[in-house]
This record gives sequence, C-alpha cells and structure tokens, in this order.
Amino acid sequence: MSFPLLTATAALPAIGAIVTAAVPAARSRSDGDGPRGSGTAKVVALLFSVATFVLAMTVLVRFEPGGARYQLTESYDWIPAFGVRYELGVDGIGVALIALTALLIPFVILAGWRDADHLENSSKRWRPTQGFFALILMVEAMVILSFEATDVFLFYLFFEAMLIPMYFLIGGFGDRASGTDEAQAATQRSYAAVKFLLYNLAGGLIMLAAVIGLYSVAGTFSLSEIAQARADGTLEMAASTEKWLFLGFFFAFAIKAPLWPLHTWLPNAMGEATAPVAVLITAVVDKVGTFAMLRFCLGLFPEASKWATPVVLVLALVSIIYGALLAVGQRDIKRLVAYASISHFGFIILGIFAMTSQGQSGATLYMVNHGLSTAALMLVAGFLISRRGSRLIADYGGVQKVAPVLAGTFLVGSLATLSLPGLAPFVSEFLVLVGTFTRYPVIGIIATVGIVLGALYTLVLYQRTMTGPVKPSVAKMPDLKVRELAVIGPLIALLLFLGVYPKPLTELVDPAVSHTLSDVQQKDPKPDVEAAK
Repeated sequence: MSFPLLTATAALPAIGAIVTAAVPAARSRSDGDGPRGSGTAKVVALLFSVATFVLAMTVLVRFEPGGARYQLTESYDWIPAFGVRYELGVDGIGVALIALTALLIPFVILAGWRDADHLENSSKRWRPTQGFFALILMVEAMVILSFEATDVFLFYLFFEAMLIPMYFLIGGFGDRASGTDEAQAATQRSYAAVKFLLYNLAGGLIMLAAVIGLYSVAGTFSLSEIAQARADGTLEMAASTEKWLFLGFFFAFAIKAPLWPLHTWLPNAMGEATAPVAVLITAVVDKVGTFAMLRFCLGLFPEASKWATPVVLVLALVSIIYGALLAVGQRDIKRLVAYASISHFGFIILGIFAMTSQGQSGATLYMVNHGLSTAALMLVAGFLISRRGSRLIADYGGVQKVAPVLAGTFLVGSLATLSLPGLAPFVSEFLVLVGTFTRYPVIGIIATVGIVLGALYTLVLYQRTMTGPVKPSVAKMPDLKVRELAVIGPLIALLLFLGVYPKPLTELVDPAVSHTLSDVQQKDPKPDVEAAK
C-alpha cells in the first residue's frame, strides 16, 4: 500500500492542533509580557504548519497536470451501510488551493503571534494561547480535507465541521481596536460569531437535504461512481430533481463564498476578528465555497448549472458592483477589505459560470491570487491597527513619513487588490473578463465598472492613511519589525512573481478546467470574425 499522502497532509495539522492544545499551562511572569513559556504553544503550532506546507509541496510535486483527473487517490470503506466511503483525490484546482492554504497558515500564525497574549494573565480556567493556535490548525486540517474529498458526504462533514473552530476564533479572540469599551466589544464579537455560524449552518442544513436527495437518486456519494453512471447512461435524474438538488448545494456554497445577497455575515466577521483570523476567513475558508461550485455544482448537476447560469451571473455582477460601492464608503479599514472581498468573489463566480476556459481558469487563479493579495493587505492593515489601536481611517495620516516600510508594503497590497498589471491578481481578473465577454459581452462590459471602483477605494484608502500631514497619534509609530517583515515579504514576492510569470499556475489548473467544461458539455465560443471587421 502506498503512503497515504493526502491523508497525511490533512492529518498533520489536526495532530498539531491536539499537541498545541495539550501544551502545559505556564506560570505567570512579573514583567507583564505574558506567562512564562507561553511561546511553546506558538512554536509547536508554527512547526506543524511548516511541516504541513512541506507535505503540501510534496503533493504539488507529485501531481501530474496532464495525468488522470483525480490523482493520489485513497479509498476505504467507512460506513458501508449508508454507502459512505473515505475517498480522497485531487485535481489541479484542489492542488492549487491546498498549496495556498498550507502556505498562508504559517504566516497567519506568525502574524497572530501575540494576539492571545493579552488574555493570558486575566484567564485562570483556560489557556488562550494554546486554544488560539490549536483552532487555527484545526481549521487548516478541515479546509484541506474539503479540497481533497471526492465523496460528497465526506466533503459535507468537513464543510460543516470547520464552522466550529471558526466560531470560537471570531467570538473568543476578537479585535481589540474596535473603538468601544471591552463589554461592548465582546457583545459585537459575539454577534459577529453567531451571525457567521447561523448563516453557514442554515446553508449547511439545506445542503444536507440535497446530499440525501442525491444519494436517493444516485445510490452513492462517490463522485467517480456518479460520473461513471452518467457516462454509462445508468443514472436517471429528472430535470426538476436536478434543479432542486443544484439549488440545495449552490445555496450553501453561495453563503460560504459569499455571494450577494447572502454576504452580510462577512463584514461583521472580518471586522470583529483579529487580522490573522480575518485572513483565515476570506483567504482560506471562503475559497471552499467557490471551489465547491466547480467540483460539485458543475460536476454533479451540469444541466441545472446551465439553467441557473443567467441568474447566477446577475448575482455575481451585483456582488461586484455592490461590494465595491460599499467599500468606497467605508470608514473602517477592515470592513473596507471585507466589502472589497465580496466584490472579488463576484469576479470569481462570474468566471466560473461564464462556462469558458478563460473564465474558469481565471476564476481558479483568482482564488489563489485573491488569497495572496488579501492576506498581504489585511495583515499589513493588522500591523497598522495594532500600533494605533484604531480601525478608523480618519485616525491615520502621514504614516509613510514615520513608517516607510509599512507604508510601502501597504501600497503593494493595495495595488494588488485593485489588480494592477504586473501583480498576480491582474492576470486572473483579465482572464475572467475576457472569458465572460466572449460569451456574455454585456455582462463583461458592466463588470469592468468594478475595476474602476476598485481603484477608487484602494487609492483613497492609501491616500487618507499614508499620505498628508503626520497626525500626532501616529508620529511615534514604529516601522515593521523582523517578524512582521517575515510575514509580508514572501507574500509580496509571490504577488510579483505570479504577476509576471503565471505559467506554473495556469499549467496546473487548465486540465482540470477542461474536465469541468466537459462535464457541462460546453466549448469556448468561436470568435465572430465578420463582426470584428
């Protein structure tokens, strides 16, 4: 039996979470810098996250883009009485997102190195440092398993289970720079965490009904068996049944993504969470929703996907414009990034349902590049907020004169968010728009408004916080430290590298995109040469 590489990649952070949580409590220190030995849990978590990244890179190296659709597969009986199997496999899209997840988690841990320290001395019955980093690792394990699962029930299990650690990360370790007293801040964190949980649980319950309905029709949860039955003509699914099942799956994924009008939990969650947890939400967890649209909605329900395409494209277009407009009007830095992410997810879903190779390749690249750009911008914003103690844009000004490195990295993150040519998100956004325009020219043209608005909210944010006269409250603001540079530096380097040389990513995801288009029996439209003359 070959080594179960996919299982190991997901199991390692789960084991790390258990080990981190089990690190013994430390005695309090008299210097006010947290309990003695509290760094042990941090180091353990960081080491496990780095080891997981090494395994993820092994998966990436062993994956053959031109090979079978699902590779490194594992399949074992789990609950035979209900037809549930432990089945794992990865395609190019899954590999790319596993690599993104494993890459970001060490930076999330480093960025959140001191985010639980303030709770240590005031807590006698729980160990917040151990809990904070253990929950991050547990989220990583469940997200990776979601990208690997090729059994629908197995995917559903981890799709829902990741909500539990995220709930505690939002509600228990919230942002301390809310501008309110601690009691009110705790209320706001609790509200954001409960809203996050209720929205996603509602979607999950509807999806569960659809999962059961799929089993009653197909007699299996296995993606490979369902695909084989469809190819053999032995799978009979009425058009109305397929539409209802599609809606059940899509509703859950649209909440997770999030897509307008199911997006309202995201600004609350990102606003009240710490900056590293906000990155975990939008750069890692939310990608499961858009990934699942490709793997499950289009793969399992091709005809229903084509039937729903016009409505989904309109919703994606509304998300693009609506999210960007609200970002323009924000006074809170973190909520601005949250609304910008809603706009970006609109582009991703637009590319998925454009049903073209350029659109879906661009959407997949967008998932990766948005993860990198949002992580860079949000983490720098977190460093900025921790220094000033405020999330309000109006409380800043002239930062570039006192902290030039911080301002410079903030500028690169902002430019990546607006998809400046030469940075990674430009390639993906360009492909999405080209792929959409070739089949739906009117929607493609309107979507470009989101680019203009993106330039507006990012450049105005930079202008108001970094330029102008130095405000007294930021006059003594320190620049980025070594640990913070270690977090931001590699992300900016990747944004630059993939901006000028995206070939490694496109070669990885293009075969998987071809399989998805084959599932929905779609081909790229031929150029209208006569109309172009």
